[in-house]
Amino acid sequence: MANIRHFLLVMALLITTWVYAQQQLQDSINYRQLKEISRMLEKGKPAANTWWYGWFWGYTAATVVQSGIAITSKNLGTRQDMYLGAGTTFLGAAGQLLTPMTAGKAPGKISNLSELTPSEREDKLFVAEELFRQSAEREKEGRSWKTHAICSVVNLGSGVITWIGFKRSIWAGLGNFALNTAISEAQIWSMPTRALRDYKYYIKSNKELKPLSHLNKLKWYVSAFPGGASVHLDF
Repeated sequence: MANIRHFLLVMALLITTWVYAQQQLQDSINYRQLKEISRMLEKGKPAANTWWYGWFWGYTAATVVQSGIAITSKNLGTRQDMYLGAGTTFLGAAGQLLTPMTAGKAPGKISNLSELTPSEREDKLFVAEELFRQSAEREKEGRSWKTHAICSVVNLGSGVITWIGFKRSIWAGLGNFALNTAISEAQIWSMPTRALRDYKYYIKSNKELKPLSHLNKLKWYVSAFPGGASVHLDF
């Protein structure tokens, strides 16, 4: 009986040591990945914010200026052009508000989360990975054919209004369409894509690791009682 108790105690010690080592290993991996994500997002933050705020305030200023000219001008053609221009730039500013750059906000959200314990670091990594994915997805969508198509529809509508609605020549309509297309395409192609590139690299370099959302929690219990001990593992 004494040998059995001794064997059980040794096994309990070995299993406890193994579980602790596995937890420490996973915690070190979580910490490394967390710092890697934070570093990547911090590097992309300035460009993301510059692009978003630059286009937002540019569209906003253009809307205010064109609206002011439209209100004060006595020339019908000028008023028509300015009201139409203010409408298109207003849509541009609204589009920025509706589609914020996640990459510009993600570093701040991540840094505000506590990471004092292994459990907190694991939870923080889960949030960081999700924000990283959202940042990459936002940049991917910003360069997608859908964005080009939406802008083309708006620009085409503006050109048609100039041509038919304002009873101008077709060349005036085409000129309006070309100008607005040049602006919208400049906005699309100037969008930073660092988060998208970094996220692809992160996934590729960590492909052997399962996403945190797919990891099962390992729970273990050690119980001692008169005459023996027991170890229970839940996977």
